[in-house]
Amino acid sequence: MTEIVNTAQSEAWNGYEGEHWAANHDRYDAVNSGFNEPLLEAARVGGGDRVLDIGCGNGQLTRLAARRAAAATGVDLSGPMLARAERQARDEAVDNVSFTRGDAQVHPFPDAAFDVAISRFGVLFFADPVVAFGNIARALRPGGRLAFVSMPALSDSEVGLAFSAAAAHLPGFEIGHSLNDFADPGAMRGLLTSAGFTGVEVRRIDADSIWGSDIADATGFIMDWGPIRYHRSLHDFAADEQVRAAIAGALVPFARPDGVHLSSGAWLVTATKPLP
Repeated sequence: MTEIVNTAQSEAWNGYEGEHWAANHDRYDAVNSGFNEPLLEAARVGGGDRVLDIGCGNGQLTRLAARRAAAATGVDLSGPMLARAERQARDEAVDNVSFTRGDAQVHPFPDAAFDVAISRFGVLFFADPVVAFGNIARALRPGGRLAFVSMPALSDSEVGLAFSAAAAHLPGFEIGHSLNDFADPGAMRGLLTSAGFTGVEVRRIDADSIWGSDIADATGFIMDWGPIRYHRSLHDFAADEQVRAAIAGALVPFARPDGVHLSSGAWLVTATKPLP
């Protein structure tokens, strides 16, 4: 494995966060898979493309890209999630996909080795976004395409209602803040331009996300989501009964016979590496 400079995120994604996402890969894909097709279409993945998936996690998007391209490579900090990604690729017989553990900010990708770079929320956790995107630009051929989805403030979606309900009983847990600059379209345009990309476009998309088979199932899943679990631990789990009841109550309007559905929003961002 190459050098890791994003040490805080590496610790998280090789600890509880990464283990929870790997163990619950199907659930997290049910939450996020509604963004797969809009993202792949925006990236125009197809034909002979060589695709790089940044922060690939459990690898669902990487495998989907591989099925419509010449080859796809996923990179992530998380050992547990990459192990899951490799198992899923074997189980699904996707043989033109590979995964590597590394920090996208400093990973020594070969120059101009990829036609397209994509990411489903993985870019949110860069330690230095301009440097990281500069490294990704180096890995793209001239004219190569970048497409990713990033997360608006959680308060700006139905998903935020459940987390707001939890926050009422967990002092210090905030849902309205942005992750770095990735909730701000203007800031994203600025950092991508600084990293050498052109033609930056940002638009809002929304997708259906399924959080559980019923209210109890979805509530349990949200209770164990990393940031909520962390804030529960800060209060020695003393507020668990109130947190659980608040989340369950917030989910009632979204329960259907086939599961708990919440509308989730994202910024869909596209850009191009300029020709010489």
